[in-house]
Amino acid sequence: MPAPGAVEVLARLVGRYRAVAIVTGRRSEELEARLPVPGLRVLGVYGMEGHRATLPLARVRAAARVVPEAWVEDKGATLAVHYRQAPDPVRAREALLAALSPVALEAGLELVEGKMVLELAPAGRPRKGGAILELARDLDLRGLLYAGDDVADLEAFEALDELEREGALVVRVAVHGPETPEGLVRAADVVVDGPAGLLGFLGRLA
Repeated sequence: MPAPGAVEVLARLVGRYRAVAIVTGRRSEELEARLPVPGLRVLGVYGMEGHRATLPLARVRAAARVVPEAWVEDKGATLAVHYRQAPDPVRAREALLAALSPVALEAGLELVEGKMVLELAPAGRPRKGGAILELARDLDLRGLLYAGDDVADLEAFEALDELEREGALVVRVAVHGPETPEGLVRAADVVVDGPAGLLGFLGRLA
C-alpha cells in the first residue's frame, strides 16, 4: 500500500508540473489501482509494457527450482525471478545467477538485477533509462527530478546524465534504505530517508 498522504501529494504535483511519472517494474494496472491520481503517468515494466516477447517461461521456472523459495513472475515483456523469501538471500542470488545465466544467454536475454529479484529481459531493449529519455524527449522537458532506491535506478541516473549534457536541469534523488545500492547514494544530488523522507521532500515541491 502507498504511504499515507502519497495520493494527495502526487495529485498536487500533477496539478503543478508538466509531467509526473512513475517508472516501475510492476504492471501499470497494479500501480494505477493503488495510486488513483488522474494525470499521473505510470510506465509499467520499466517502460516495456505492451511489448510482449517470446520468453522461455518453462526453462526459467525449471532453473529457478535451484532455490525452492524462488518464484517466477511472467510480466509479458520480461520474466522476474523473486527470491526475497529465501533464508539466505546471498546464496540464493548466487545459485540463481548460475542457473539462469545460461538460459538467458541461449535465449538472447539480459539478466538484470533488482532488489531480491533477477529479471530476464530482451537484450538491448531500453529499460528505466530508456523510458526516462523517451518521456523527456517526447515532451521536450528541460528540467527533471528523478527519485529511486534500486539497482535499476542507476540506469535512470545515467539517462539524467545524458539529458544534463544536452542542457537539461536535472536532480537525482536517492531514497536511502537497507537495500539501497551505495553507488546510487554516491551518484545522487539529494538523499532522503526512506519513502517517508521522499514524500516529505516531494510535498515541499508540490
